[in-house]
Amino acid sequence: MKYTNQKIVETLKQNYMPYAMSVIVSRAIPEIDGLKPSHRKLLYTMYKMGLLKGQKTKSANVVGQTMKLNPHGDMAIYETLVRLTTGNDALLHPLVESKGNFGKVYSRDMKFAAPRYTEVKLSEMSGELFRDIDKDTVDFTDNYDGTMKEPLLLPAVFPNILVNPNQGIAVGMASNICSFNLKEVCDATVAYIKKDDVNLLDYLKAPDFSTGGDIIVNKDVLEKIYETGRGSFKIRAKYRVDKSNNCVEIFEIPYTTTTEAIIDSIAELVKQGKVKDITDVRDETDLKGLKITIDVKRSADPDVLMNKLYKLTPLEDSFGCNFNILIGGVPRVLGIKGILDAWIEFRMQCIKRQTAFDIRKKSEKLHLLEGLQKIILDIDKAIRIIRGTEQESQVVPNLMKGFSIDKEQAEFIAEIKLRNLNREYIIKQTSEIESLRTEIADLEDIYRKEARVLDIICRQLKEISEKYRKPRKTGIICEEHIEEITEEHLIEDYNVRLFLTSQGYLKKIPLTSLRSAGEQKLKEEDVIIQELDAKNKSDLVLFSNQAVAYKVKLYEINDCKASSLGEYLENVLEMDPEEKILYMVSTEDYSGYMLFSFENGKAAKIPLSSYATKTNRKKLANAYSVTSPLCDIRFIDEDRDLVAFSSIDKVLIFNTSIINPKTTRNSNGIQVMKSKKGSRLSKIRELHEVEFEDYDYYRTKNIPAIGYFLREEDKEEKQVSMF
Repeated sequence: MKYTNQKIVETLKQNYMPYAMSVIVSRAIPEIDGLKPSHRKLLYTMYKMGLLKGQKTKSANVVGQTMKLNPHGDMAIYETLVRLTTGNDALLHPLVESKGNFGKVYSRDMKFAAPRYTEVKLSEMSGELFRDIDKDTVDFTDNYDGTMKEPLLLPAVFPNILVNPNQGIAVGMASNICSFNLKEVCDATVAYIKKDDVNLLDYLKAPDFSTGGDIIVNKDVLEKIYETGRGSFKIRAKYRVDKSNNCVEIFEIPYTTTTEAIIDSIAELVKQGKVKDITDVRDETDLKGLKITIDVKRSADPDVLMNKLYKLTPLEDSFGCNFNILIGGVPRVLGIKGILDAWIEFRMQCIKRQTAFDIRKKSEKLHLLEGLQKIILDIDKAIRIIRGTEQESQVVPNLMKGFSIDKEQAEFIAEIKLRNLNREYIIKQTSEIESLRTEIADLEDIYRKEARVLDIICRQLKEISEKYRKPRKTGIICEEHIEEITEEHLIEDYNVRLFLTSQGYLKKIPLTSLRSAGEQKLKEEDVIIQELDAKNKSDLVLFSNQAVAYKVKLYEINDCKASSLGEYLENVLEMDPEEKILYMVSTEDYSGYMLFSFENGKAAKIPLSSYATKTNRKKLANAYSVTSPLCDIRFIDEDRDLVAFSSIDKVLIFNTSIINPKTTRNSNGIQVMKSKKGSRLSKIRELHEVEFEDYDYYRTKNIPAIGYFLREEDKEEKQVSMF
C-alpha cells in the first residue's frame, strides 16, 4: 500500500473547512430574522402555495413542494414543520396552524403522525414575517438547481429571533436562544430605539417559554445574559396539591425536559430508597394538557417532597444561553442590545428598500398619468393621430411627436380602450396626480430621514404587540425567595440512640429498631460509657483525651443493630493510636454549654457555639485546657446544681450559674473547689446521682470554697467514676 505525504493544514482547508462552514452558515445557526435556512425554505414554500389564506392542505403536499428548495429529505423537512406548528407547542407564537397529531415538545415518546394524515397552513402571525416581501425588501437567490428564486432572509416586522426559541449545533460552535414574551420584546425594542441606555430588565422581565414553569431569577445573572449573550438560569415545574386524593399534580415542566424523563428519574429515586414518601407516579396527560400525578403517603409534606424532587430530578433544570447568530454570514455571540441593534439595522434597510420600491412604482404611475393629462386638452387630436397612422408600429412615435411625450407615456395612451377615450375617464384618472406627488414627496422624506424610518418601526411594533400579545406563560420567582436545597435537606431525619464504649466504638441505632432489639453486643471487656438520644440530622461533637474535638454529621454514621459492634472511631475520625474519646454531645443549633472540670479545682464553662464552624472542619484542636488534668466533662443545656468531690472526701454543692462563660475554648476556667493539703478535685456528679441526708450542709453560694467533709451517713455512693 502506498501513502502520499500531505500537509495536514492544507488537507483540513480543502476537505474539512468547507463542510464546517456549510453547516454553520447554511444549516445550524439562525439568522437575524429568527429562522434557520430549513425554516425559511419551508415557510416561503407555504407562502408561495397561498397557505397564508384559505384552507389547510396535507402536510405531505407541503413537504413535497419544499423539496424544490430544500433537498435534504422528506422526513427532515417534516420534522422541521412539526416544531413550527400549534399542535407541537414548541413555540410561544407558532408559525403554522395545524390539524392532527403533531406530538408534543414536552413528550419524548408521543410521536407525531405521518404527513399524509396531518394538515397545515400558515398562521396569521407568519404574515408579519412576509409583510412587503414582494416590494424588494430582501434579497433573493437561486435555489440549488437554479429553477426558482428564494429569499435570503424574511422581512420580519418584529424581532422573531427573540420571540421564538432556537437551538442549533454546528461544527465547533452551537447556538441556544431562549424565547421572550412578545409584548415585552416589542416594548423593550421601542424603548431602546428611543433611548440607548435603557435598562432592559425594566421591560424584559425574564425569558418566557411555551411549556410554562417558573424561572428562578437572579438579577445579576440575568443582566450578564442580556449583556453578553451567555449564561444560564434555572427553571422549575409548577405543581398543585390535591389533599383529598393525597397526591401532587405537576402541570407545567421546564422547557428543557420531558414528562418521561421526569417520571423515570422519580421512579429511580423510589427504587433506590432515596425518596420514601411516594407510593406511585404516572403520566395523566390528556386533551386538557400535561399532568404528572405523584401519589404520596398521608404523613408526607408535599412541599418538602417537591423541594427534594427539584434537587434530584429534571423538575428543576438549567437553560444555558448562547445567543450565537449569523449577522451578514458571520456567526456572532451577541447580548440583547447587540441583537436589537442588528435587527433594527436590518429592518431599517427593509423599510428603505420598500420605500424606494414604492417611490419607483408611484413615480412610474405619475409619469404615465402626466402623459395622459396632456391629451385631455385635445382628445380629438389623439384619435386623429391613431386613425391617421397607417402602420401600427408608427402609432407610438406619432403620439410622442404629436403631444411631446416619451415612449412609456405614448404606450400607455395607445393601450387605452376606445370607450375610455373621453374627458370623464381621463379627468378621473389624472385626478390622482396631485396626491401621487404628495405621496412621493413624503416617501422621499422617509427615505432620507432615519428618524422617520425608526418611527415606522416603532409604530409597527406597537401594532404587532396589540394584535398578537399573550400573557406570560412562565412565572418569575426571585432567587432570594427560594429555599436553597442542600444535601442536608435530602437526608431523612429520625430519632436515634447513640452508644459510646470505652474501647472506642460508636453505635447508632434507630429508635424504631431499638424497641425490638436484644442485648447490646460488645467486645470482650468493653463497656458502654455513654448513651445519648439524638436526631439523624444532628451534629455530633466528640471530645478526646488529647484536647481535640471531632465533629461529624450523624447521618454520615451508618445505622447499625444491637447485634453489631458499631463504628470504630479511630478509623472514622482518623485518630492517633493512643487517643481515646471521652465524651460526646449531639446538637442541632449549638446551644448550651460544655463544662470542663479539672483536678486543680477549676471549671471552665464554654458555650457549645464555640465549636460551631462556618467551614466543614472536622477536627478542632485546643478543645479544652490542658494546664491541669481533666477530671470531668459534661454538657449542660441550662444551669443546675452539681456535686464536686475532692480526693480527701471534701464535698461541695454549687450551681453552674456562678461560673461565668468563657468564649476561648482552652480557657483555664475559674476556681470552684480550693485545694487543702495538696488535695485535688476527683469527680463531679449530678445532684440526683447522690443521696445526702442534708444537701444544704454541702451547699455554697460563693466560690471558690473548700467544701465540707463527707458525713459517714452520706458515704454510700451509687455511681462509678467515668474515668
